[in-house]
This record gives sequence, C-alpha cells and structure tokens, in this order.
Amino acid sequence: MVDLAVLTAFFGWCTVINSAMLLFATLSLSLFRPTVKRIHHSMMGVPQADLDGIYFKYLAYYKIAILIFNLVPYLALLIVA
Repeated sequence: MVDLAVLTAFFGWCTVINSAMLLFATLSLSLFRPTVKRIHHSMMGVPQADLDGIYFKYLAYYKIAILIFNLVPYLALLIVA
C-alpha cells in the first residue's frame, strides 16, 4: 500500500509536469500560430478559420483536466496529511 507522502509527491509532480506541458503548448500555439495552423490544416483538412476555436478548446479542456485530476487530489492530500 502506498503511503500519503508518496501519493502527495506523485500528484504534486503530476501537477508540475502537466502545467509545464500546458505552458509549452500555449507558448507554441501563440508564438508559432501560422506554422502550426498550416501544418494542422494540411494534415487534417480542417479549415484554418476553425483552428483558433479548436486550439482554445484544447487548451481550456487540458487546463480543466489538470485542475480536476492533478491539482485537486494534490490539495486534498495536503489537507488530509
């Protein structure tokens, strides 16, 4: 059985790693938007006008997933421990 300290550290590092990935994705989409849009348009055939909304939803859903599945369990374990 895993003790609370290990589980707390696990969720803490999950939060840090996923937040860094979210930051990287946000910066990539912000700084290299024309290139990324061109690549996704050619690969998937999605109209370039629709890609901004898709990127926004992707970042929003990823942020919500980080909050629900990483940060909230980490905070709950900090409170319990």
